[in-house]
Amino acid sequence: MANRIYVSDAELQQMDVAELRELAGRYRRMFNGSGYGFWEWDLVNQTLDWSGGFWEYLGYGEDDYKRVSDPALLPNFIHPADREAMQEAVREHLRTGIPLDITYRVLAKDGSYIWTQARADSIRDAEGRAMFISGVNFDITELKNVEAALRESEARQARIIRASNDGIWEWYSGREGFHFSSRCWEHIGYSQGDDAVNEGQDRLQVWRSHIHPEDVSKFDQALSDHMHGGDMFDIEYRIYSKQGELRWIRARGRASFDDEGKPSRMSGTNMDITDIKRAEERVVQAKEAAERANQAKSEFLSSMSHELRTPLNAILGYAQLFEYDTNINEQQLDNLHEIRKAGQHLLQLINDVLDLAKIESGKMTVSLEPVLVSRVISDCLTLVQPQADEKSIRITTVLNQLESIYVVADHIRLKQALINLMNNAVKYNRVGGDVEVKLSAQPGNQLRISVRDTGKGIAAARRGEVFEPFNRLNAEYSKVEGSGVGLVITKQLVEMMNGRLDFTSVESMGSEFWIDLPLASEQYQDLVSEKTRVSNSPVALAVSSTKRLLYIEDNLSNIRLLEQVFDRYPQLELQVAEEAFLGIFKARSELPDAIILDINLPGMDGYEALSVLKRDSATQNIPVIGLSANAMPYDIERGKKAGFYNYLTKPVEINELISTLNEVLG
Repeated sequence: MANRIYVSDAELQQMDVAELRELAGRYRRMFNGSGYGFWEWDLVNQTLDWSGGFWEYLGYGEDDYKRVSDPALLPNFIHPADREAMQEAVREHLRTGIPLDITYRVLAKDGSYIWTQARADSIRDAEGRAMFISGVNFDITELKNVEAALRESEARQARIIRASNDGIWEWYSGREGFHFSSRCWEHIGYSQGDDAVNEGQDRLQVWRSHIHPEDVSKFDQALSDHMHGGDMFDIEYRIYSKQGELRWIRARGRASFDDEGKPSRMSGTNMDITDIKRAEERVVQAKEAAERANQAKSEFLSSMSHELRTPLNAILGYAQLFEYDTNINEQQLDNLHEIRKAGQHLLQLINDVLDLAKIESGKMTVSLEPVLVSRVISDCLTLVQPQADEKSIRITTVLNQLESIYVVADHIRLKQALINLMNNAVKYNRVGGDVEVKLSAQPGNQLRISVRDTGKGIAAARRGEVFEPFNRLNAEYSKVEGSGVGLVITKQLVEMMNGRLDFTSVESMGSEFWIDLPLASEQYQDLVSEKTRVSNSPVALAVSSTKRLLYIEDNLSNIRLLEQVFDRYPQLELQVAEEAFLGIFKARSELPDAIILDINLPGMDGYEALSVLKRDSATQNIPVIGLSANAMPYDIERGKKAGFYNYLTKPVEINELISTLNEVLG
């Protein structure tokens, strides 16, 4: 009996004093070791007796036992927010006799609170009045903390879902239909109270009835693939709202499978991507519009180039003819050179416009060759000087006896880069300031071209922003116009030429930007110098016997020009055809030694005529030289691929034409 825990009333009556003491000691040891609080409330005498280590667990000692054993003082140990509920639970137990079971917070000795659960029942007299309430208290703080953490986790997930605007859906194999969250229905204009959602209908069927007919099979196929072990269910499809508006949904989900590999549950989300899809459509439309605008621009530039080159062909062509005359004096020859120089400048401006279009289209290339830097600086000064004069800014050059030095660069790109640096030096300068353009030799066989101004300068803290696109360092708030991309493009151009662009600046004193480029070898410099010296001298025709030429051209001014050119070469006989069909006939019947063919011809263009000539066994071996005002880069490339021996552009360079004839006739 001494080892038993439960003892009946009959057995208690038979136990002697020693056995009772042993049993009481055993119970006391179990109570004290459990940490529970075992108590009995004597309702008649209003006393409360505690056993076990509950209050010791809370930090209380023997001195506190009197207070916790006083039913009148006990409420002081209960959290104020829980006292009324505790007292009401006791009253309810006394009224109904239903066992007491309540949780509340108890004050610990250190001032903190723990959660405890109290379970009790009462002993009543013959009339049903409660005489004693006996019960137990135990700590459930950890359980409450876990519950609180779970609630917070659920609340956090709910907040995230609400903030994300995503709908949630779930399917269970043991249940019929799908569960859709209210946000899913809100995506297509419904609310939870709508009859179509709630009144006896399969929600999945309601949902499917709204999917765009062309997307239903795609939806079903994606779902089937995933259910049979495929990739994650992830699909975009169109769906009609309750109001008939077409919207876009992205559905993503993943299934869970049982031990037999059958799907048992599937959970996922719906995201309304209508705005994204509409934005994509706007981007596509904008891209198409930009492409159309770019195509229109290219067509305009091509047309403009052609229309400007046609009169320039006459201006420069006839100016070159005078250089073949030996009876004009030196002053007249100088005048002709000025006419030709002005015409070449106008031609260069046309080429610059075409080149700018190429930069904007992302097809920017460089052609590296020896470039005389002093000449580029002179050309740039001519263009920048009017802007400097408006602000009374003095521009000086310091060449340091490097006037004859060449660098390896692209002439057009270097000119563009320098113009941008000089323009900035003028734009951001003070009225009456100075700009200095200087050349200096650098280690490593490099030449430095520097542009210094006396403007506001750049703060050291903003140095890293100078080459950021569209960053004008707050100049956008001034009256100085600009886009903020000039220096970015300039840096790209310089680096494409194997150079380096950098700067120094002192705030309130000015800035100095410089370009370092590799020097051209002396051999290259000599070749370029020689080419420059002889560029205006007529090229001799290296043909001794008589050769017949056919010129197919519909522009009378161009015809007269070439007639006068070839009049100076008695060994050349020129025949003219003013349209392609006649030109093909003459080529077949007269078999000329070479054909000069324009592109823009009435009835049949030059490419079609070339194709006919190349397919005809009688004319297929006759060299055909293209000569056209179509001078866009893609025009030249197309001409070379089409089969022309050479593709020359107007205004015609007579020396280049004679050199080509020397190749095909010599």
